[in-house]
Amino acid sequence: MDLNRRTFIRNTGLAAGSLLIPVWGRPVTAFAETAVVPVATKKKLADAALNAATKKGATYADVRIGRYLQQFIITREMRVENTVSTESYGAGVRVIADGCWGFFATDQLTPASIAHAAEEAVAIAKANAKAKLQDKAVELAPQKGLGEVSWKSPITKNAFEVPISEKVALLMDVNAAALKHGANFVNSVLFQVNEQKYIATTDGSYIDQDIHRIWPTFNVTAIDPKTGKFETRRALSAPCGRGYEYLSANPADKRTGVTTRYTDSYDMVEDVTAAAQQAKDKFGAKSVEAGQYDLVLDPSHLWLTIHESIGHATELDRVLGYEANYAGTSFATLDKWKSGNFQYGSPNVNVVADKTQVGSLGAVGYDDEGVPCKRWDLIKDGVLVNYQKTRDQAHILGQKESDGCCYADNWNDVQFQRMPNVSLQPGQAKMSVDDMIKGVERGIYIIGDGSFSIDQQRYNFQFGGQLFYEINDGKIGGMLRDVAYQANTQEFWNSCVAVCDESDYALGGSFFDGKGQPGQISAVSHGSSTSRFNKVNVINTARKI
Repeated sequence: MDLNRRTFIRNTGLAAGSLLIPVWGRPVTAFAETAVVPVATKKKLADAALNAATKKGATYADVRIGRYLQQFIITREMRVENTVSTESYGAGVRVIADGCWGFFATDQLTPASIAHAAEEAVAIAKANAKAKLQDKAVELAPQKGLGEVSWKSPITKNAFEVPISEKVALLMDVNAAALKHGANFVNSVLFQVNEQKYIATTDGSYIDQDIHRIWPTFNVTAIDPKTGKFETRRALSAPCGRGYEYLSANPADKRTGVTTRYTDSYDMVEDVTAAAQQAKDKFGAKSVEAGQYDLVLDPSHLWLTIHESIGHATELDRVLGYEANYAGTSFATLDKWKSGNFQYGSPNVNVVADKTQVGSLGAVGYDDEGVPCKRWDLIKDGVLVNYQKTRDQAHILGQKESDGCCYADNWNDVQFQRMPNVSLQPGQAKMSVDDMIKGVERGIYIIGDGSFSIDQQRYNFQFGGQLFYEINDGKIGGMLRDVAYQANTQEFWNSCVAVCDESDYALGGSFFDGKGQPGQISAVSHGSSTSRFNKVNVINTARKI
C-alpha cells in the first residue's frame, strides 16, 4: 500500500491546538486604511521619544508605535454566534537609565505626549535603580543601526479587506457540509490578526513592519444514538503567517496525497466533510491495551510535543528562573549546555529555531528591539547546543549577539523573550510514511494533538491525540481509543529512531501561546516530518467507574 496521506486522513483524522484568546483594543465596525500613520510621521514621533529619553539620561531607548487589528468570526450550526473586530493604537517606550529598565506607554500619538512617555520611562528606570531591583546593570549585546528598513508578510490577499459577508458564507458552507455528512453539532471560527509595527532605537534603526496571521478552525461532534456518547474531531488546518489566500481551494498549492499538509492552502469544506465521518468512526474504535509501543507521530501531533518539551525548555528566561512563578523553569539547565555533550535526544534529533521561515506564525523581519531575525541550532545530532535569547541575555552565555527573540503582544506591553519557531528537521535519508510504518511490528500511529500535561521543568509529560491507529506487522490496522503516552523529555527524544524526509515536512503551531506576568500571547509554528519513537509507554485513559 502507498500511504497516501490525503486518502488516509480523509478516512481517519487530525486536530488543532488549545486556545488562550485575548481580545484587546476598541471595537470597530470597519478598518479604515486612512487611519494608518505615514512612515515619515512615525519617524518624527519616534525621534521625539528617543530625544526626550536621552536628554533625561537614558543610555539606550527604543520606541514601538503599533496599530493592532483583530477580527474573529464565530459560528455554530447554521447561525453566526458573534463577530469581533478590534483596533488598538499607541506607542510604548522602553529605556535603560542608571543600569535599569524603564517602560511607559501612551495612546496619544503626538510629539509632546510620546516625549512625555519617554520621560516617564526614564523616571521609572531611575526609580528601579534606587530601589536596587537588579543585582547588575543591564548589559546589551551590540546591535548595529540598520537605518530605515521595512518588512511585510508575503501575503497576496489581505484578510481584512475581504467582506465579512464572504467569510460568513464560507463558514456557513463548512457547517452545512458537516451536518450533511453526519455531524450533530459543529462550530467554526476564523481568527485574523494584523500587526502594523514601527520600531525605532537609539542604535539608529527605524523599522516598519506589516505582519499578518490567520487561523480557520472548526470542531465537529457526533452523537451515538444507541449510547448517547459523543465524539469530536477538530480541523486539520495549521494556523499560519499568511493572508486570505490560505483559504483558497487551489489544488496546485497542495502536494499530491498530503491532507495534513495545509501549509500553503487549506480547503475547509473538504476537511470538515472528512471530519464528520471520522467523528462517527470513533464509536467503533477499540480501547487500547496499555503497554510499550513503537509510536509513529504525524506532524499534526508532534508539533505540540516539540512546543512543550523543547520550545519552552530552551527559553533562556525559564532556564534562568525568570518564569518560575507563572509557568515554571526548565530541566535544560546551563550546566548541561556547558558540558557540550548533554544528549537531549538521539542523533536523529536536530532542532532549529527560525524566525524567518516563510508562512510560519513566528516569521518577521526584525524583533521588537530591532534585531534582524535569523535561524540557529538548538539541538544538533541530539546534543543541546544553544538557547533562545534576547539582547540583555546574550552575555550570560558569553555570546555577543541576540537571537532576535524579543516580542510584545501590544504597544502597551513591554517586550520580553518569546519563543521563535522551533522545528525538528527532516531526516537526510529518503523515507516516506509508508516506508516508516513497514518497519513497525507493534505500534500506534497518532494523528492530531489532544490533551496533555507536563511538569514545571518541562520534563515529565503525558500526551494524548485525536486519532489513533494500530500498526501490526508493518500495516495500519483498526482505530484505537483512550490512548496517551507517558515519558520524560530526555527519554522520549532519545527514543527517536527515524524521521521521514523533507517531502513529508509540515507545520503546526499555536496561535495564542501564553507567557509572562501580566500575561501576553504570541504565535509560533513548529515543523516536523513524521517521526518514529520506539518502546514508549502507552496508558489507557478510559474513565473507570
